Amino acid sequence: MKIIRDSQALIGMLEGGELNGEMSSKLTETLAELGAMSEDNPKVVHKGNLTLKLDFQVANGMVTINADITTKTPKRARKSSVYWVTESGALSTEHPQQHDMFAGPRDVSERGRA
Repeated sequence: MKIIRDSQALIGMLEGGELNGEMSSKLTETLAELGAMSEDNPKVVHKGNLTLKLDFQVANGMVTINADITTKTPKRARKSSVYWVTESGALSTEHPQQHDMFAGPRDVSERGRA
């Protein structure tokens, strides 16, 4: 009879060894995300976590173990975009009360001479 007394051995055996591989991958992904966030904003402490949850069901001396792995990292800040609303409710990339000085040459032949 094999007796399991070590949690490391148990985690390595759960789901035919696949749980340990998935947990290692999630750990790498979480740390990579936190590292990238730290490069973007090194003055802020970026925190995350990885949780392994084991649910146990015991019936007639038999134990069924169901595992769940969750990770959490801070939500990345997104950049803002600025547009203007026209009178018809559409979006414009140009301010509606400003003239485009660089739209190309304009015809000035209509202007009166000074």
